[in-house]
Amino acid sequence: MTTKIDDMIAQGAGRREVEDLPVIEVWPRLAPEAYHGLAGRIVKTIEPYSEADPVAILAHVLVATGNVVGRRPHALVERTIHPCSEYVVMVGDSAKGRKGQAWSTPRYLLSQVDEAWSQKRIKSGLSSGEGLILNVRDERWGTSKDGQPVLEDEGEADKRLLVIEPEFATVLRRMQGETNSLSALLREAWETGNLSTLTKNSPLYATGAHISVMAHTTREELVTSLTETDRANGFGNRFLFMVARRSKCLPEPEPIPDTALAPLVDELRQVVDWARSDRLITRDEDARALWAAVYPKLSEGEAGLTGAILARAEAHALRLSVLYAVLDLSPVVRPVHLQAALAVWDYADASARRIFGGLIGLSVADTILAALRKRGALTRDQIRELFQRNKASVEIEAALRLLLDRGQVKRSTRAAQGGKGRPAEVWEAA
Repeated sequence: MTTKIDDMIAQGAGRREVEDLPVIEVWPRLAPEAYHGLAGRIVKTIEPYSEADPVAILAHVLVATGNVVGRRPHALVERTIHPCSEYVVMVGDSAKGRKGQAWSTPRYLLSQVDEAWSQKRIKSGLSSGEGLILNVRDERWGTSKDGQPVLEDEGEADKRLLVIEPEFATVLRRMQGETNSLSALLREAWETGNLSTLTKNSPLYATGAHISVMAHTTREELVTSLTETDRANGFGNRFLFMVARRSKCLPEPEPIPDTALAPLVDELRQVVDWARSDRLITRDEDARALWAAVYPKLSEGEAGLTGAILARAEAHALRLSVLYAVLDLSPVVRPVHLQAALAVWDYADASARRIFGGLIGLSVADTILAALRKRGALTRDQIRELFQRNKASVEIEAALRLLLDRGQVKRSTRAAQGGKGRPAEVWEAA
């Protein structure tokens, strides 16, 4: 396989103007190595019958299966546990991206394997941190009048939770409330699975929670709803952002024959049974050599918004490689599992560059740059009018200085009309 990583080794705008930001037009390509093993066989079976993008089908299979198997199969980085849980956002045209259709058959397959999980452990409607913990909370004990322990809340015995969010932008907007703890708790769920609230009257706790997220949105909604805080605090880089589009036009799609799905259900059942035991997944010698080769580039990082979104490359690649090993019933990650994981990461990397590549990551600077590209040269007064004069001069000055330092704008002066008065300062996109 030749991934982007291998090649390297070998050698917040305003909603009105977000459509005018440049987009990398080359559509990402998912390398065939990503379709390794059982996940690939599931996609290959579904794809001829579905208008959904095979990438979206694969993403739903990986995220959902990673949730069903729970926290027991895991890797370790020092003392940090990395289970098979993942957060993915599918980004595509509203209604035409067929993002939701990609979930239909994977959900059916896994419901045949674990009906209780399908009925009780799949939720939608993230709105608050407290609501998130409520679905994975521990039992709570109190004390009776005579001093005896009393079970006040049975909690949730099953700590698996798959969150399906068809309107991710709505979740992002809810998180912007000053008292909303959802962002912090989703970050902690990805990190440790141990969650708590500081509510005085009704504290909630969850230990060993295994939370996965599969969300859908459009590019326009994403870049206008993902705040600068979300980008800076590490919320955004817990997610893999993957673009998707309709793969084909099927006016009358036929149902997938049960005879084609039955063997996949049997294989998934074997995976879930195998994963019931605590399993520390390590790399074999060949995979360790490959990891040593790709790790420097994965962990190198880069500046700017795109760099912030892609900052957890090595952690995502690790979790995906463990999941591919689990799907093969393998107690070790082999090169084929790591190559599959790197192929998925490469696609997410390329998708993020397509989605965020024209953005700086600061709403004031992005709004100014979008306006200059759309309208042409603007004076300093006209730039202030972009914000109805609600932004401080120092904030606008900082944004212009950033754009100037990055070589994305240029500054000049224009003589005042009639030759009287001070020359006007003029800014235009470079």
